[in-house]
Amino acid sequence: VQLQASGGGLVQAGGSLRLSCAASGRTFNSYIVGWFRQAPGKEREFVARISWNTGSTYYADSVKGRFTISRDNAKNTVYLQINSLKAEDTAVYYCAAGTTWSRIPENYSYWGQGTQVTVSS
Repeated sequence: VQLQASGGGLVQAGGSLRLSCAASGRTFNSYIVGWFRQAPGKEREFVARISWNTGSTYYADSVKGRFTISRDNAKNTVYLQINSLKAEDTAVYYCAAGTTWSRIPENYSYWGQGTQVTVSS
């Protein structure tokens, strides 16, 4: 499955963005789709994940209450709604797909190319 992440940009602190992760080649059916982010000089960090089949979600504590992950079956797309953006949210955001309910990047087999989110204070 090929993943295409989009929706990043430059936004002021307190603003919002919606990131998209579209799948091609096959559907997300039976996959766990996760969002990760990586800031300069830091390791890749888990943000949120969703089970395509059940819709169950899970968030990192650092984003809980501000980020919402969702899916659109008809569009074969997963979204990450980001509200109340902070400077520390600045990073490249990646979507990934795997078959394990996990926050570990190594458990995800397929990765999108990343989309840059920059928050100005």
